[in-house]
Amino acid sequence: MSARIKICGLFRMEDIAYANEVKPDYVGFVFAKSRRQVNREMAAKMRKALAPGILAAGVFVDAPCEEIVECLEEGLIDLVQLHGKETEADIRYLRAVTGKPVIKAVRPACAKEVQAWLDSEADYLLFDSGAGSGTTFDWSLLEGVNREYFLAGGLHEGNLPGAIRNLAPFAVDLSSGVETNGVKDLEKMRTAVRLARAEI
Repeated sequence: MSARIKICGLFRMEDIAYANEVKPDYVGFVFAKSRRQVNREMAAKMRKALAPGILAAGVFVDAPCEEIVECLEEGLIDLVQLHGKETEADIRYLRAVTGKPVIKAVRPACAKEVQAWLDSEADYLLFDSGAGSGTTFDWSLLEGVNREYFLAGGLHEGNLPGAIRNLAPFAVDLSSGVETNGVKDLEKMRTAVRLARAEI
C-alpha cells in the first residue's frame, strides 16, 4: 500500500529546490492569508523553477472564481484546492471554465459531514483537521469512504505509514509535518516521500 504525496505551503525558492530533489507528486502554493502565503509574482517564479512532472496546486479560501481562473490560465498552478465555503456551483464553474482538477477541503467534525460531501463534483476531496493546525482529526470518520481523497492534518513521519496502511488514501498532504522552525526541512521531506511511496 502506498499513496501519492503533496507537500504544501512552499513559499521560498529553497523549498522549490527541495521539492525538485525529492519529487513529490504535488506541491501547494498558498494564496490565502497564511504565514506561508505567496503572491502571484512569487508563485510564477516558483512555478517556473519547479521540475517537470510535479503538479502545483493553488490553495484558496473563498477567493473570487475569476481570480482562481486567472491563476490557472497564467500557468501558475495546475489544479485548485478550495479551503473555504465554496459551493458545488463554484466547483462546477471552475471545472467547466478551466478543465482543471478541483480539490475541495472538508474539515469533518462528524461522519454526517463526511457523507454530505461524498457526492461532490470535485475531482478529489481533502479531509483535514483545519487550516495548517498541525493536528490530526478522528480518522474513524472516514470509514466507508469509497472515493479517492487526500488526507491532511497533522501528518508526519511517525504516523504516515499507519495512516496509509489503515485508510488507503489516494494521496497524503503534509506541510508543518515536514518543517523545522517554520520552514521546510529537506530531510523530513525526503523521509515523507519515501514513506508515502513504500509498499507498507
